[in-house]
Amino acid sequence: MLRQAREEAGINLEAAAEALEWSRAKMYRLESGQTALRTHDVNLMCQHYGTSTELTEVLVCLSRESKSKGWWHAYGDVIPAWFELYVGLEAAARRVRHYEPNLIPGLLQSPEYMEGVFATKKSRTPQEVAQKVALRLERQKLLTRRSPAAPGFEAIIDEAVIRRPIGDLEAWRRQLAHLVNASQAANVSFVVLPLAAGPHLASITGAFIMLDFPPVGTRPAEPSTIYCESLTGSLYLDRPNEIEAYSDVWQTLRGLALDERASEDLISTVIKESYDE
Repeated sequence: MLRQAREEAGINLEAAAEALEWSRAKMYRLESGQTALRTHDVNLMCQHYGTSTELTEVLVCLSRESKSKGWWHAYGDVIPAWFELYVGLEAAARRVRHYEPNLIPGLLQSPEYMEGVFATKKSRTPQEVAQKVALRLERQKLLTRRSPAAPGFEAIIDEAVIRRPIGDLEAWRRQLAHLVNASQAANVSFVVLPLAAGPHLASITGAFIMLDFPPVGTRPAEPSTIYCESLTGSLYLDRPNEIEAYSDVWQTLRGLALDERASEDLISTVIKESYDE
């Protein structure tokens, strides 16, 4: 956001560094998130860029909050460095929307299902799997917290996911029941994208999560963020055109999905069918 403010002011990085009496390297580190920002530095940059009082207040507050540590820091190496940012954003969100074509969304997984997912990496020890499960269970408390109010959570899950059992058939049935039970909370919902939907706008995107944030006090909300994950890292998107593109995909998927009642009925059918096999 500071880089964007500088660019909108028509000031290049070298000129800004010279005016603020900083090195070019310091400017680069600040704008690329490689070093912590002091509120004093943020104020200086905003004054030089001519940002509005409102935006300056937002950026100063963000720089102050970036120094605080969340509960997830206690898990150390269990969380990859590239995932720490996501956990912090998730904790701050007012609304989380998750499209998942491959797995039950993490916030709706049962402990047994988590174990099955984490154990797919053969190099993990049972202790490492247990640590991963503990972390995810801690994250799930987000959906039941009371202060601040829990965010709204919406999931669109591909039908193939609910028909793909983990090793233990009974544990898989319990996961499906857990999914339905979790959705009884007022702030949690899921729908199933049926196999009959065929190819669609999201067919080439893979899983993604949309995070929307609340305003804090008099300052406006932070920009919505799209999170996409891979084997070795993650991607955070927050440009207006990127948010619009993923919002269009979400609306398309929601239009193709079953409604909530039909989704629950389908899961009940899948559970019954599993006893007949």
